[in-house]
Amino acid sequence: MRLVIPSDGELGEPTMRFLTSCGVKVNRPNSRRYTGVIPSIPGIDVLFQRTADITTKVEEGSADMGITGLDRLMEYRHDDDAVVAVMEDLEFGRCDYVLAVPESWLDVTSIDDLADLALEFHAHGRQLRIATKYPRLLRRYLFERGINYFTLVPASGTLEAAPIAGYADLIADLSATGTTLRENRLKTLDGGTILTSQACLIANPISLARNPADLRLAQSFTEMLEAHLRAEPYYRITANVQGRTAEDVSAMILSRPEIAGIQGPTVARVFSVEEEDWYAVSLLIRKNRLLDVVDHLRECGGVDIAAAQLSYLFKGQSQAFDGFMARIAGQNGGPAEYA
Repeated sequence: MRLVIPSDGELGEPTMRFLTSCGVKVNRPNSRRYTGVIPSIPGIDVLFQRTADITTKVEEGSADMGITGLDRLMEYRHDDDAVVAVMEDLEFGRCDYVLAVPESWLDVTSIDDLADLALEFHAHGRQLRIATKYPRLLRRYLFERGINYFTLVPASGTLEAAPIAGYADLIADLSATGTTLRENRLKTLDGGTILTSQACLIANPISLARNPADLRLAQSFTEMLEAHLRAEPYYRITANVQGRTAEDVSAMILSRPEIAGIQGPTVARVFSVEEEDWYAVSLLIRKNRLLDVVDHLRECGGVDIAAAQLSYLFKGQSQAFDGFMARIAGQNGGPAEYA
């Protein structure tokens, strides 16, 4: 199974760190090599490409899966059946694709104001010039809001200087914090967020459906990412609690059901050389309730309280991959096998 990931740019190093945190570290001999492997899942060949090219590589079948930005997927995808988002949010690489105008445009603060300005420009025989790297996304966004009079200025480098340089009136660009826009005396518009983007996992259902072995590898890879992201908000907390019976200990823990674990406590007898009755209690909790749970366990007589963040949390089925398989089944007219 061929996986393509960013070789550099804003998603390059974050993607490598993310995969390492998910237990699917990529081994790349050196930065000049454009191939790698994932030792924990033998059979996956990793290809390194420019982020802007990843959607195309997956769509044409040069790669089966890829990690790219949702903005790149939406801009560069031409065939919705040949490349789909398996997981739309990998929880890194967040940014907004926004419209930004010069701060000196005091009367233009919203997308409605921009629509009025476009009409005013048109009445005087001019068109708004908008510099952007993503013309397809921007054009669709403007048309949907009734803004029909504009000219898009393709650009690949730094866009913030476009209004000052005079080759555009405003820009549509990616922004993570807005700092660079403000430093270049630009402001975003109310309602002017075209897309909220982040890293996503994409795949070619057509190429994967041809090879059951590749499909199983794709499933394994997807489940590792999904289980790691699902586990992030949770801690496993354990304690020893003294009580007459397991039922008594359970009742004490369940007296505060909101912090008694996702599905309640697991209580097991501790076989001790002492005559006293002790029980081991295990809870799966959200990290923002950690100290509340510790206090509750102490009130129940708990000792030896330990907490550990989860690395993975698997469900009965992979929601992300099941959705992807439904897409394959729909294209093939029947169920697809991968387990």
